[in-house]
Amino acid sequence: MIAPPLSPHGVIGICAPCHVANRDHYLPLLEGIRRFGFRVREADNLYSDTYGYLSTPQERAADFNQLVADPEVELILFGGGEGAVELLPHIDFDAIRRRPCRICSYSDGTTLLDAIWAQTGLETYYGQSPNQFADLSPYNAEQFLQHLVRDDGHAHVAAAPWQPQTPGAAEGVLVGGYSTNFALLLGSRYFRWSPGERHLLFIEDHEKYNGPAGVSAILSNIEQSDFMQTVSGLLFGHYSTDPRPDLKGLLRRFGERHHIPVAYCDDFGHGENHAILRIGHRAALDTNRCTLTYEN
Repeated sequence: MIAPPLSPHGVIGICAPCHVANRDHYLPLLEGIRRFGFRVREADNLYSDTYGYLSTPQERAADFNQLVADPEVELILFGGGEGAVELLPHIDFDAIRRRPCRICSYSDGTTLLDAIWAQTGLETYYGQSPNQFADLSPYNAEQFLQHLVRDDGHAHVAAAPWQPQTPGAAEGVLVGGYSTNFALLLGSRYFRWSPGERHLLFIEDHEKYNGPAGVSAILSNIEQSDFMQTVSGLLFGHYSTDPRPDLKGLLRRFGERHHIPVAYCDDFGHGENHAILRIGHRAALDTNRCTLTYEN
């Protein structure tokens, strides 16, 4: 299921499932969205900090459900942080099925994006948040328009040359996100997947969060899950401006152990480039040609 694209001058709903939104910080972000040509709808509890570190799960879920139910909201956009997993029991998945809209985030948003696809079949979008609109780069702007407005993103556009780690080509349903969040989803009743389906996995991490040993531990968690039996290829997103040889070595060994193609890129993740990846869409990965293409 694919929601209609965002209309020119359409309404973007803003909520904060994963962090406390600071009003002074958000003001230039929302103005950036308006300058880009879209209207903004702020959820009722956007600036709430009931617990100090977050508002309550019920408040944050109410905001998300409010935007889902709003007939004018065509895109729900939110950022990362911590705490998205707390919302899962409170999300109105039936309402999402009744009125699908586009949903985009990254980082901690991984939890909601993958769970919503698994629970409803709705394609979601990984890679951007309100923060990109503080200073929207040409690459990030084009990614936003391509995948969320024009709906013509049939082939991934690289921001820089890829670094293939193991050669090959594979197909499958694209799923993934930030490494820790995705690993924690495995085994959850909110993330159900078909054992008869093949999946292309995309994962990203950053040196400021996990060293190579931490990345290795998280990938091992994924490897030891039943889900790994369905993984046909891996695209790893931006880790640092100069990825360490030991990180690339562990990615190479991962691909060799499972006989799947693996590539490293700087296109998405916690860096400057925020490519959008379509969770739930069938795609093909070719690490020989350094391409990721989407089926029509």
